[in-house]
Amino acid sequence: MSGKDRQKQLAREHYERQTQRRLEREAKSKRNAIIGTSVAAVVVVGGVIAATTLLGGSDTTATATSEPAPSPSSSVSEAAGPAPTAFDPAAGTCGYAAAPDGAVKNVGLPPAKVDKSPKKMTIETNLGDIVIEVSAEKTPCTVNSFAHLAQKKYFNGSKCHRLGSDQFPMLQCGDPLAKADGKNPTDGQGGPGYRFVNENLEGAKYTRGVAAMANSGPDTNGSQFFLVYGDTQLPADYTPFGTVTKGLEILDKVNKAGFIPPGDGGTGAPKETVEIKDVTMSSKS
Repeated sequence: MSGKDRQKQLAREHYERQTQRRLEREAKSKRNAIIGTSVAAVVVVGGVIAATTLLGGSDTTATATSEPAPSPSSSVSEAAGPAPTAFDPAAGTCGYAAAPDGAVKNVGLPPAKVDKSPKKMTIETNLGDIVIEVSAEKTPCTVNSFAHLAQKKYFNGSKCHRLGSDQFPMLQCGDPLAKADGKNPTDGQGGPGYRFVNENLEGAKYTRGVAAMANSGPDTNGSQFFLVYGDTQLPADYTPFGTVTKGLEILDKVNKAGFIPPGDGGTGAPKETVEIKDVTMSSKS
């Protein structure tokens, strides 16, 4: 074999290895993404197929505790732009990175410097206040992002677009362009134009009162989050950033009203509209 032929062979083998690794990442990401933020309208159909599979369809590994997949995931590849970095205790900073799909409501990047003092987040809605005791110590990058978005009035006027059932008890919010009417195929695709790392995943449980981040794969957090009003069996893939201390009765009321089908994996837009009027972050009193 000539030197040139050998180079071609090595290049081909390198390409094949890269392709195999990419496919494995995508397959793993699709298996793990249960609560997701859609990244492109073209992949919505894939999310419905994934939901059907996880609910029992043709997947013989599905069990009674399987949760529905609300949207497909997108693997974070080398072509997706710079990766976010975790909290640096020495510098007291978080590394936020621009998202390749851009912002639906551009408010810039959060400040890198983080304040880890105890805080509470108040979500003022048309149905009353939902108060969350957030953990800035365990999820500094997440809480810092919420403080930034709240200060920029990012959530004001937005609607929570996705409600689960008693088998999947969660309300998902945080897409500023969501219409939450059961008719808009782009609900759940909006983000702030940046992403940040997963945090606090070790031993994570998603029981009644937990507030956690939605994502479309590892370290793709943006602005979408979900509030749990029952107990779920989700895998530890979604950053739990706090606990609801006031307003769980609001979630129960919304749950009782039901949702508008069709939706991904047995979910849909809530019949009882939940509009976020304002979000504030304050010191824990």
